[in-house]
Amino acid sequence: MAEIKIAGIMRAGVFSPNHIGNDAAILNLVAEQLRKRGCEVNIYSEEQFISGAVEERIILNMCREQRSIALLQEKENQGALVINSGYGIENCTRERMTRILLGSNIPYPESLMVNTDEAIRDTLTRAKINRCWIKRGDFHAMHKEDVSYARHPEEAQEILQEYFLRGIKRAVINRHLEGDLVKFYGVVGTPFFYYFFPFEHGGGKEREHQIDKQYLMDICRKAADVLDIKVYGGDCILGADGSLSIIDFNDWPSFAPCRNEAAPYIAKYVMAAVKQHISKD
Repeated sequence: MAEIKIAGIMRAGVFSPNHIGNDAAILNLVAEQLRKRGCEVNIYSEEQFISGAVEERIILNMCREQRSIALLQEKENQGALVINSGYGIENCTRERMTRILLGSNIPYPESLMVNTDEAIRDTLTRAKINRCWIKRGDFHAMHKEDVSYARHPEEAQEILQEYFLRGIKRAVINRHLEGDLVKFYGVVGTPFFYYFFPFEHGGGKEREHQIDKQYLMDICRKAADVLDIKVYGGDCILGADGSLSIIDFNDWPSFAPCRNEAAPYIAKYVMAAVKQHISKD
């Protein structure tokens, strides 16, 4: 097989709040793994990608810029292999993700999708949604204020108004779920799956025996499938009754707690995808 040339595209800093180093680290580790397998891997910034510097037909990316996503989709339409797909990345924007997960019967909080200039207090009261999370619906989060907790409908209305004043037109409102937060990471087509409790005081390790790991893996893999994401991560809530609900799903996260373990599996998936892609040509 001729030398495989791959472009790796870093995530723009504005979309890596508090994770710039971690995001760069996982992509560089995957690039190292691929070079060990005989590939030529060149690393680019999103700005370089947008400016037309990338000529490789195999693209690994952590892109989040709207222009980058449109360009990824264009390259896919022209026959390039793109991991993660630009269409999958777009599916992970909050409103689209919410519609897809709920429509696929994947455990996810009861949600409302609204315009930010709407009056929502009565709607929340009728739905008996008191505590909730308000998230910008149009795109990926760029600031911590893009995901906000509200203690009651009046506060939710105030937060929504702030979103409107910031120029955000759509928002998703998720019912707050009681339980312990569990973070997860996975790579489609491989055995790799990792989860942990980030907050020990909330229940943490004492509750680990309550997790049905196979069920967690199953719902995460189904979510990855319907969203068209191959390298993924996210958050779920473990309820007091042992129930699991996904509350966030991310395209190519930083894998910060498990990047050394994840990188070989990501590279393995990439090599299998490249082989399949080449066989189609």
